[in-house]
Amino acid sequence: MNAVAFRKLALALPAAVEAAHMGHPDFRVCGKIFATLGPGEEWGMVKLTPAQQAELVRAHPAAFEPAAGAWGRRGATTVRLRRAQEEPVRRALLDAWRNTAPERMTREYDED
Repeated sequence: MNAVAFRKLALALPAAVEAAHMGHPDFRVCGKIFATLGPGEEWGMVKLTPAQQAELVRAHPAAFEPAAGAWGRRGATTVRLRRAQEEPVRRALLDAWRNTAPERMTREYDED
């Protein structure tokens, strides 16, 4: 996995757009951030629930870890891009998108 692939997966989600925040790319749905690429684009971050995070870290410890501090305790999860495989990252981005998108949008997406 690399930043180009992470970006492509994030932008494939409905209404996802790329913007910038604190000098690095982020991915938003309806104006709210659901994922970012870190400075230098060596790592990413997805906004998960603590339960989603725990499951992902348990299943793929080389690729995913809680972000530092309170953000990590609330579910922000770091993705070590070079160690990550596409399918777990795709699922993590989809979960982060669903956690952030308006409920009506997630229902519409689930119906497709």
